[in-house]
Amino acid sequence: MIALQEVIDANRFGYGIRPTETPFPAGLLAQLQSPDPADTALDWVSTGERADLLLQGREARRDKGSDSPEYMRYRDQMRDVVDDDFRRLLVRPLLNPRGFRERIFAFWIDHFTVVPKDQASKLLLGAYFDDAIRPNINRRFADLLKAAITHPSMILFLDQHVSFGPNSRAGKRRGRGLNENLAREILELHSLGVDGDYTQDDVRQFAELLTGLTVSAQGMEFVAAASEPGAETILGQSYGAGDPDLQNIFDFLEDLAMHPATANHLASKLAVHFIGPDPDTDYVDKMAQNYLDSDGDLIAMYDVLLHHSAARTDLGQKARTPFEYMVASLRVLQTPADTILKMTGRELRQHLMNPLVAMGQSPFDPDGPDGWNESLEYWITPPTLAARINWAGELAQNHATAIDPRPLLETVLGPLAPDDLEFAVAGAEAKWEGVALMLISPTFMRR
Repeated sequence: MIALQEVIDANRFGYGIRPTETPFPAGLLAQLQSPDPADTALDWVSTGERADLLLQGREARRDKGSDSPEYMRYRDQMRDVVDDDFRRLLVRPLLNPRGFRERIFAFWIDHFTVVPKDQASKLLLGAYFDDAIRPNINRRFADLLKAAITHPSMILFLDQHVSFGPNSRAGKRRGRGLNENLAREILELHSLGVDGDYTQDDVRQFAELLTGLTVSAQGMEFVAAASEPGAETILGQSYGAGDPDLQNIFDFLEDLAMHPATANHLASKLAVHFIGPDPDTDYVDKMAQNYLDSDGDLIAMYDVLLHHSAARTDLGQKARTPFEYMVASLRVLQTPADTILKMTGRELRQHLMNPLVAMGQSPFDPDGPDGWNESLEYWITPPTLAARINWAGELAQNHATAIDPRPLLETVLGPLAPDDLEFAVAGAEAKWEGVALMLISPTFMRR
């Protein structure tokens, strides 16, 4: 039988056990220290290519009309790209044995949440994940921070493209001024935290430093004419005394990444996400200290996350989100990638997207800039639980009629499986019903 700690690690730090894989590979940290084949296994469309597609679509609508075959062709292409983004987001953790890497990727997507406002935002979002977030999850936090907040998705989401230095040439000419959204969210959500030691003046000065950061048809752009002239004082330090330049923004972000409050905020979020509410103080402190001692290296923080004694507590404080639950269930049934990759857009929505919405998690659409809720009670409610039961029953009936649920239960949950679940699975009238009972059990839904 699989060891208890292997099951706990597989569920806490991955997407559960896939029966054909080694129960759960040792060396979780090593998953982030070498190239991941999953990064290149699936084709994807870059930010630049998406920007071109969006521009061509807008030109077709302007020149030919919104009912024209030319515009409809571009519209369908954009919808296909968004559908493929969801396929890739689902298939990677479904097949990747590096489950911890996939969970860390999902954590940072949520930390740097972008909520799409329109079709253009949805089109850019998948490239934001792959161009800005995924390449930087095993580097310094400063690198990840700079990549995330300068991507067109983040700039558009938080209206940075309409922020002008009040005293800049462009600001005076257009009669435009500051928008503080990006500055506030970077300080409050992405770095220091909501209780961080910063003032409204810090927010305004930071917003002035960020002016000039915008987007063009080619992607992110810095426009010096829109930048507020002169130096800005933020958190007691001066930035941007020279000519307007993107490097002035990066200089502050480097210092912000190394602020002790940032280290503590990131450590706390990781502990709450992977372990549960009210994390052990020593656990958080050691993660934060390792981070500061290593110049903000994320691997050093993950090392404590994985190996501190607080990471060895029993499961059950966290609920699998609907996305995590869907991936874990598909892994249990060893669903082939082609089953998802070959789905039409309509099939994708019917069998995967719509069920996720019913479970309470609309794909690519968190409730707000602070991302998804972390509490167990938020995800397990009567209507969302019913949606999980309905989807799991349909999945098992369609794909588990030949699977013996008894050895599957031993492989997937091992010593975590309670006696009453073992009894119910063994006594199921049909094999698929036994599999469904495992999938809808509290033990499987929690992590």
